[in-house]
Amino acid sequence: MEYHKPPLSYEKQAELLIQRGLIADKGVLVERLENVNYYRLSGYLFPYRQADDSFKAETTFEEVWKHYTFDRRLRLIVMDAIERIEVSVKTQLIYNVSHKTQAFGYMESECFPMMSVSEHESLVKKIVEEVSRSKERFVGHFKNKYGNAHRFTGVAGAEHIILPLWMVGEILSFGTVLTAYRGVSNEIKGNIAKRYHIPVPVLTSWLQTVNVIRNICAHHGRLWNRELGVKPYIPRKNKYPEWHDPVAIPRNRVFGVLTILRYLLKIIAPQSNWKKRFMALLDEYPNISRWSMGFSDNWQESPLWKE
Repeated sequence: MEYHKPPLSYEKQAELLIQRGLIADKGVLVERLENVNYYRLSGYLFPYRQADDSFKAETTFEEVWKHYTFDRRLRLIVMDAIERIEVSVKTQLIYNVSHKTQAFGYMESECFPMMSVSEHESLVKKIVEEVSRSKERFVGHFKNKYGNAHRFTGVAGAEHIILPLWMVGEILSFGTVLTAYRGVSNEIKGNIAKRYHIPVPVLTSWLQTVNVIRNICAHHGRLWNRELGVKPYIPRKNKYPEWHDPVAIPRNRVFGVLTILRYLLKIIAPQSNWKKRFMALLDEYPNISRWSMGFSDNWQESPLWKE
């Protein structure tokens, strides 16, 4: 079946929503729609919709808009935590790999025993591309001072400057860092996991989930009531009971991710006031459904959330 719906003016979009039962001042609604795409807002309107596309009784645009602004501010808080975690993981990876293989060892496939040769070639290509796009001053400095001695011939004979790993790490995206992490030896993964006091499989799953959440936030996606597609592992109860009693941390909702961020930040940045800012956000929006985020009624009793 072909799609034939025409684009609607802002006024027509507002009229359609009001016609379906949304309680709103049309002028305010039009102003919001001029700045926030109708389709983006539909993700926040969805919980209030009924089977016939009408809205539940007493659904106000003001309440829907509060969910939108809460989610925007939640993403900012989450991104702040992810930035610190990303920097920490990069630091640990660079430190362990460079001490094992030296500054340029990452160019050899032996540096990544958990990767095939072709996977390593793809990683090197990605690193070269990201370095080539960089405008960082230290890249130009290295090129001018050491470039003649550290060149790499890539596709079609093109030459590229090869940076020491500790410089490369300042340029790479978190996705590329995660690819590199997957390819290093189990010994190195173990060294990194020890820093965070969790098993390697748990850390690996956390990093995969954090990367997905990072991308959602970076693209301004809806987060607060999202059901996670990439679910993080929860440490086993027999060794890590604090993840299960008296509060079972869920894998499929954002509360699980927030708990992981809280746990890691207590190790990475114990002086951070991240929890206070998050709690202040919850207090400012008391009507936001905690259940939709995966919070239990007694969530603050979790040892993971206590000081």
